[in-house]
Amino acid sequence: MRLAHFLLSQRLQQVAAVGCCLSSARCSQGRLLARYMPSHQARLSFRQVSSTMEDILSKCVPPLPPYETKDKTPPPHESQSLHFMQHYRSLDKSHRAALLGELASGYGVDHAQVAELSGKLVQDQQKRDLGTVLQVEDRLRYYLTPQYKVLFYQISKLQGGVKFLVDLRADIIESMATKLADGPQIREMNGVLRSMLSEWFSVGFLHLERITWQSPCEVLQKISEYEAVHPVRNWTDMKRRVGPYRRCFTFTHSSMPGEPLIVLHVALMQHITGNIQAIVKEIAPSETEDSNKIKSAIFYSISSTQQGLQGVELGNYLIKRVVKELQGEFPQISEFSSLSPIPGFTKWLLGALNSQTKENGRMELFLESECKEISDITGAPAAEAMKRLLTNNEWMKSERLVKALEAPMMRLCAWYLYGEKHRGFALNPVANFHLQNGAVMWRLNWMADTSPRGATSSCGMMVNYRYFLENTGANSSSYLRLKQIEASEQVLSLVSQFKKNSKL
Repeated sequence: MRLAHFLLSQRLQQVAAVGCCLSSARCSQGRLLARYMPSHQARLSFRQVSSTMEDILSKCVPPLPPYETKDKTPPPHESQSLHFMQHYRSLDKSHRAALLGELASGYGVDHAQVAELSGKLVQDQQKRDLGTVLQVEDRLRYYLTPQYKVLFYQISKLQGGVKFLVDLRADIIESMATKLADGPQIREMNGVLRSMLSEWFSVGFLHLERITWQSPCEVLQKISEYEAVHPVRNWTDMKRRVGPYRRCFTFTHSSMPGEPLIVLHVALMQHITGNIQAIVKEIAPSETEDSNKIKSAIFYSISSTQQGLQGVELGNYLIKRVVKELQGEFPQISEFSSLSPIPGFTKWLLGALNSQTKENGRMELFLESECKEISDITGAPAAEAMKRLLTNNEWMKSERLVKALEAPMMRLCAWYLYGEKHRGFALNPVANFHLQNGAVMWRLNWMADTSPRGATSSCGMMVNYRYFLENTGANSSSYLRLKQIEASEQVLSLVSQFKKNSKL
């Protein structure tokens, strides 16, 4: 049976291992599986679970019509798609992963048909009959359509169907990450669904909305919950973030009303700040916005709200639209910049320290004078002291340590952002995002975020990515084509210091 091997690797095997006699009153999995069994039957076999899922899919997944009748075949009845949606929603996480695995492996492309057409295409190309070649290519494209894509397309036409597919893709991503479901077939299904969502959520179908304190309470609540960069503390904090000298924008889609897809928070200031506390600090609610004080727009938080839209380009378009919106409202704004976190820096640095001390028995990322100063302050060897300091935030309370660590940490962080690469692009995901958008790595800021989160992820540092509007297109192209990072003199100077003084 097609599902057997897949289910054996999942938590469903645990169901069979519990004695095959699960009480519906004591086990949620027992309740779930009993739903598909006669009420008098308590024993739930692996074969029956597998058979139930295959039966559901065979009834709900519409077949790909023959090529000759594809334009004349009536669409499947919507009850099939509704039945699939209802059944899927009734399942728990492990059963959903199992169903997705069976859908990917059993209802994909007809490989035999594709192989036959591919061979025919090669033969026709050798005959140089262009008309026949084009016909065979069209037929081949058609049969490269996975059967489950027909189901996804039918679901998308139902009310709430697009949101269902976004959530379903989130389940696919989670299942692959947790290894509940993995392999080339489910990865292929993930790519197919991502391509479909990219078409439906292209920029022409997105609506830019500014969020204010007068926006619906449900929307404000969702934005507060979705904030992933600088958590919203309370309703007063939320009111400040949509009040004077602040702007909040979202992209929405007509198929998902009331759901912000991505959220961008902007601070309107007199200059480009390098400290997040200067942005999220309290602002008197009664303060009136004075446009004469607004010279800079700082993008200090951008959060994607739908995991199922991962890999679908939204943030780039949102920033561009917001820039145009702000230019229309404040023509005097001359500076556009982000104030961005540096997730992963502390983890990277700990890994580098562990690797160096293991291989060389000493720490070569710091100068001898810096190691001595760290040892004098902490009373321990510099390498041991640094590993201990990086696992807690207590060092930020010591003025001596804050001053001693500034120079080495700044050059190490500059190298992490500029020099550490993944397939030629910036390793840091936030850096990669802004550089793809055409921004310049402009300024690294010491003690820019002393919150527990900022201290833990990046030793309190943040970075400004500056958007010089006249150069963003050229910068983006240079980065994407040549993998060249545009950076300021400050960043390049720090990188040069790293190359001269540190060994990695």
